[in-house]
Parts: sequence; structure tokens; C-alpha cells
Amino acid sequence: MFRHVLCKLVTETACVHRSVKCSPVVRRVSPVCVSVRSFSDLKDEVQQPFDTSLLQFLVCPLSKKPLRYDAETNELINEDLGIAYPIIDGIPNMIPQDARLVQKDTDTSPTQG
Repeated sequence: MFRHVLCKLVTETACVHRSVKCSPVVRRVSPVCVSVRSFSDLKDEVQQPFDTSLLQFLVCPLSKKPLRYDAETNELINEDLGIAYPIIDGIPNMIPQDARLVQKDTDTSPTQG
């Protein structure tokens, strides 16, 4: 069957090429005015909010543990590993290479006494 389909494809393609008149097509392209918006015209757009109902499904790709949403930094935090995944336009970027290290709030200073 494959051979039959291949033969039919080759012969039909050859027939089409023979029946088409080969003449160069010359078209003049006229300049087109296009309005281009510069980056300075862009206003700070409001970030799309993160849907917190996704937290029941999302886990850290490295540790497979639940994540915590931090609205201040707009990131998903893995407390155990101390890493934060950014949320861009309401979509969490769960690529480990794009995560940043988070400073843990542990007091390591020696106690006096």
C-alpha cells in the first residue's frame, strides 16, 4: 500500500509540474506605512493575577512537595529547598534553572549565656 501511495504521489506531482507553465513572476512591492509603537510608549501593564486554586495541583518539580504562593514577590516558594519559582503573566515558571534561591529566616548567630 505504501508503494502504491508513493507512486501515485510521485506521478501526480510530475504531471502537475509538466502542466504548469514556468514563467518568472515579477511583482513590484510598494512600501507600506506601518505604525510602530516604541517601547517608551508602553505603560506599565498590570500583572495578571495568579489563580491560587492551582496550588492544590502544583508541586515543586524537584522535591514533589507543595508550594506556597507569595503575593508580595509574585512567586511560588518551596520552603524545604529554599527556592522560588517566578510567576509571569499569571503563569508559573516551574523550570528549576529559572528559580531563584531564597534566604531562609533562620537565626544562625551564637547564643550568649
